[in-house]
Amino acid sequence: MRTWALCSLLLSAAPAGSWAAMTVTVTPKVEVIKGESVTLPCHFAAPSLLGNSIVEWFIDEGGSRKRVAFRTLSDGRWAVDHGTQLSGRASIGQDNALVINPVHVGDDRRFHCQVTAGPSGAGEATTELKVFFPPEKPVVTASNQVLSVLGDTRSEAGQCISRNGFPMPRLIWYKNSMPLPEVKDPKEKMYMMQSQVKEASGLYTVTSTLYLQPTKEDRNAEFRCTVEYQMPKDRIDKLDSDSFSLTLHYPTEHVTFSLETTGPIKEGDEVKMKCEGDGNPQPPLDFSFINKEGEEYPKEGLEGVLTLHSATRADSGTYRCEALDVDFLQEGLFQELELFVHYLEPVKITPAGPVNVFLGEKVELRCKTKGTDKHTMQWKKGATTLSKTEVLTVASVSYSDTGVYSCVSTVPTVPGLHAQGNVTVTVSGKPMIATPSEAKVQKLGDAVTLSCSAQGHPAPQFSWTSSGKEAVTVLENKVISKLTVEATESILKNGVACEVANEHGQDSKLFRVVLSSGGSENGESPDTSDADRAATADRQQGGSTGVVVAVVVCVLLLLLLVTMLYCLQKKGKLPCGKEDKKEVAAGEVNNDIVVEMKSEKANEEAELLNKRPPAEQ
Repeated sequence: MRTWALCSLLLSAAPAGSWAAMTVTVTPKVEVIKGESVTLPCHFAAPSLLGNSIVEWFIDEGGSRKRVAFRTLSDGRWAVDHGTQLSGRASIGQDNALVINPVHVGDDRRFHCQVTAGPSGAGEATTELKVFFPPEKPVVTASNQVLSVLGDTRSEAGQCISRNGFPMPRLIWYKNSMPLPEVKDPKEKMYMMQSQVKEASGLYTVTSTLYLQPTKEDRNAEFRCTVEYQMPKDRIDKLDSDSFSLTLHYPTEHVTFSLETTGPIKEGDEVKMKCEGDGNPQPPLDFSFINKEGEEYPKEGLEGVLTLHSATRADSGTYRCEALDVDFLQEGLFQELELFVHYLEPVKITPAGPVNVFLGEKVELRCKTKGTDKHTMQWKKGATTLSKTEVLTVASVSYSDTGVYSCVSTVPTVPGLHAQGNVTVTVSGKPMIATPSEAKVQKLGDAVTLSCSAQGHPAPQFSWTSSGKEAVTVLENKVISKLTVEATESILKNGVACEVANEHGQDSKLFRVVLSSGGSENGESPDTSDADRAATADRQQGGSTGVVVAVVVCVLLLLLLVTMLYCLQKKGKLPCGKEDKKEVAAGEVNNDIVVEMKSEKANEEAELLNKRPPAEQ
C-alpha cells in the first residue's frame, strides 16, 4: 500500500503533459483452457525513465484494485504480492508479461498493467482473460414409470446432467434428432426445468428435467440431451447423451391379422396366423373360425398366434381375431382373413392289384384322383417314366415287366402337393433259363461254379445232372442256382445240364466246361510256380548235356573205324574189290549205326534227337 501511495503522489506531482507521454500496450483479450499456462504481455513507450520506474499488474477485487505482481525497471527485479488469488502461480516474464501457471477458472477476469516512469508520467492498459473448460458428456436418466397418453397430466420423461464445465454450458433436448424448444412454463404440454450448481472448483454442473404430456406418436420416439459449450476462438462444441425411449400406455385403435406362413397352403402344412393390436399393453385377443355354413367356433391362440399344426381341407374358411380394450371399451375391433387349404385325393388304381398276368398277354393299368387344382399324372417303374397319362398299357408282357408300378399325381402350382399309388404286377408262365456262358478251368480236377439264372412264376425248382454244392438266391424277378463241381473228364466231355420246372412247364440248358488256353489235361497247371519250372528246366538241361556227349563219342568212334579200315585196305589186308574200295573212299557207309544210351530221361533225350527211344526200336 505504501508503494501504491508513493505512485499516486508521483502521479499527482508530475506535469499533466508527462502523463500523456507514457504509452502502454496489452492484448485486449487472451483465451486459455483451465489448467494450462497463459502469458499476458505488457509493452510501454516513454521518453525517459527514472530510477524509481515500475511496472505493476492489478486485478479488480471487492470493488477496488489489488496488485498481484510488479517489476522495478532500475534493477529488473520482480516480485509477486502475497495473499492474492495468484500467489504461487504468477510470475513476471519477458517484456513485463504476467505469466499464470496453472490457470484457474477464477482467473477469468480483467487484468491491468500500469507503468510509472517519473517525469515521463504513468500509463496503464487493461486485458481480459477468458478461461474455458469442456464439460463432461451429459448423462440422461429416463423415467422408469409407464406414462399414460390418457388425461392431461404432465409427466417427467427424463433428466439430463452435465458436470464440470466453464463457462456455464447449455442443455438442449432432442426428439428424433429435432431440437425441442426451450419452454419453462409448466402450463404448457411440454416444458423443461433448469438448474445450475457452481462447484467448489468454480466449474458448473447443469441439470435439465423434461416434462411432457405424451401422445401415442411418442411410442417410437427417441429422446436425447445435448450439452453446448464455448471454447476459444468463438467455437461452440457439443456432446450428446445416449438416447432413450418412453414406455407408454395407450389404447388399441386398430387390429392387424395376418398369415405368417408364406406360399400356397396344402394339407399337412403348419399354419400360423398372427394377430396384434396397436395398443400397449396388448389387449386380450379372441380367435374364432367361421365355416362355409356361417357357423362360428372358438379357437385357442398363444401370445397372439393361432397355430394349425397339420392343416386339412376342413380348415378352409374364415378366421377372426377380436380385441377388446378396456381403456376405450370400444367394440368391433376385429379383423378377418380367409384361409384356403389345397388338397389332392389319394390315387386310385384300377385294377387295384396285385395284378397277375400270363407271359405274352396284354395288361392295362388306370389311375385317377381329384383335388382343388389342376394336376398331372404319370406312370413310373423305379426311376423310369413309362407314361404321362392316366393309362399304362403293355401289349405283350415279359418277365422283365414284373415289379411295382407307381402312379404319381402332382400339382405344379402348389409346391410339394402330390399323391402316389402303387400296384404290383406279376408275370406268370413257364420258366426260362438265360443263355449260359462257357465255364473255364485251368486243369482237370479244378473246382468250377456254374450259375443257372431262370425267370418264371411261380418260382421254378432247379435240378442238375451232376452233384455238387448248390446255393439258390432270388434277385428281383430272377432265381439263380449256383452249383460248384469238380472238373472231371466226364464234365469236360459232356458238360452239366441245368433243368428248371414249375406248374406251367420246364426248361433246360447245357453248361459247357472247357480248359482255358494253356491248360493241361495231365494235371499240370499253367500257373506252375517259378521254382517248379526252374527245376524242370534244370532236369532238361542235364539230359541234353548227356545226349550231346554221347553223340560226340559216337562220331569219334566212327572216324576211328573209318581210319582203321582205310589203313588195312592200303596194306592189302582187306579182301575187298575195287568197287568196295571206291565206296569206302567215297565215305558211303550203308550200315546203320545204333547208339544205345541209358538215361532216366530217355523220352526227353529222344525227343531232342528226333529219334525214338531205344526201348521202342
